[in-house]
Amino acid sequence: MSAADGVSRRAAIGAGAAMVLTAGARAQAPAAVRAPAGDFVGTRDGEVHAFRGIRYARAERFRAPVPVSQPGRTVRAEAFGPVCPQKGPYGPQDEDCLFLNVWTADPRSDAKKPVMIYIHGGAYSNGSVTDPLNDGRNLAARGDAVVVTVNHRLNAFGYLYLARLDPRFPDSGNAGQLDLICALRWVRDNIAAFGGDPRRVMVFGQSGGGAKIATMMGMPAAKGLFHRAATMSGQQVTASGPLNATARAKAFLAKLGQGDVATLPTARLVEALEAVDPILGGGVYFGPVLDMRWLTRHPFWPDANPQGLAIPMMLGNVHDETRAFIGADSPRLRGLTWDNLPERMAPELRIDILPEWVVAQYRAQFPTWSPLDVFYGATTAGRSWRGQVIEAEERARAGAPAFVYQVDYASRTDPRRGAFHTMDIPLVFGTLDAKGSETGTGADARSASKAMQDSFVAFARSGDPNHPGSPRWPRYTLEGRATMIFDARSRVENDPRRWQRELFARVPYIQPGT
Repeated sequence: MSAADGVSRRAAIGAGAAMVLTAGARAQAPAAVRAPAGDFVGTRDGEVHAFRGIRYARAERFRAPVPVSQPGRTVRAEAFGPVCPQKGPYGPQDEDCLFLNVWTADPRSDAKKPVMIYIHGGAYSNGSVTDPLNDGRNLAARGDAVVVTVNHRLNAFGYLYLARLDPRFPDSGNAGQLDLICALRWVRDNIAAFGGDPRRVMVFGQSGGGAKIATMMGMPAAKGLFHRAATMSGQQVTASGPLNATARAKAFLAKLGQGDVATLPTARLVEALEAVDPILGGGVYFGPVLDMRWLTRHPFWPDANPQGLAIPMMLGNVHDETRAFIGADSPRLRGLTWDNLPERMAPELRIDILPEWVVAQYRAQFPTWSPLDVFYGATTAGRSWRGQVIEAEERARAGAPAFVYQVDYASRTDPRRGAFHTMDIPLVFGTLDAKGSETGTGADARSASKAMQDSFVAFARSGDPNHPGSPRWPRYTLEGRATMIFDARSRVENDPRRWQRELFARVPYIQPGT
């Protein structure tokens, strides 16, 4: 029995129908819901009903997922399922990892709450929704949305493109995306039983999760499965071309060594993730592939994919993205001076631009900034923020509904980190006291969290993040570039960081993975 079978396991302990909870059910009664895919028995946490580790599909290695449904059978949904094998801290790990989780305060089929589906970050190579920062309990406890989180295949298991090398695996380059699409179909067919409205489904994701969403907005197989989208520090302007993706697959297979890639032990594949990327250097890149089968054009190049233009979209970033990636005490930044700044900054910009010129521009514009300030400011604007700007601009050019935000709320445990990458996760989920959170739990943190939660829930409900008690948040246009600044006291500004946006708009954007 695999680890996954041990967790899901529990799948068929009887054919009897599960009890459906009503508002008058005993407070300590186990959560139970009858849905088309099965009779799910979860747990109670106060007023929230939690269903963890629901299997939505199975998949053979490098193949498209196959939906799983067990109508009329009792399924225990009390513990998280395994996560995709990876070089990371999350566990248990198993290739059989296609599980989702549901939190709801009102599991009645006529509740018709908007649905918020979270897709985790970690680029395309690691991460898990079992991280305590993205636990759905607090967000669902508000009572105005059903929260769903999804695990799926990552790295080589989800994005190794073998189609041009092995006819057995035509779907391999986008298998991770197909997992997410399969999960969205499960939500469409089953979420009403948990109190959700399948006609008001919002996907939201941070970092790589946002990039997966941006890609799905242009995948024909995902059409109609979600109705609003929010990307949090995550973008995917282009995708890997099939030739580059094939070169990466060859590098991975060379590192893997002899044997049939379809049957080698899982651990061997995880070890081979250390292969060097033949295009970018460093670790081999995995991500969506322009395979002309599931992904037939780039998400936001040369413009916003027409398929997604009718879907309201919220795009956000944090002010100091790269302070999460390169610590102030790291070797790259230790002993940083004006003389060595250009050389050290160049590889982190990820664009082909003269670093000495960039440093000179920043010094003239911000004469009080230190070399460290310039390093973080330029690498954030040129590397991490740029893709989000492009996506918002392309949506605005097409007249598509888009709302842009920026998180200025900074770390309360290490002020040097500022508003670093992932800072917005605990603010949206309300997991301020969870392991890994640096928001603090004071009044300022609660204020910033409430502002983000209220806006995200309003957006899930109607496709518009405006709500009572909030400054008016206009759509993003090329004339105003209105941006919500989330902080202890949130506000709207037009075109914040305009100078930095215009500086990097002069140079072609090179999307990692192309």
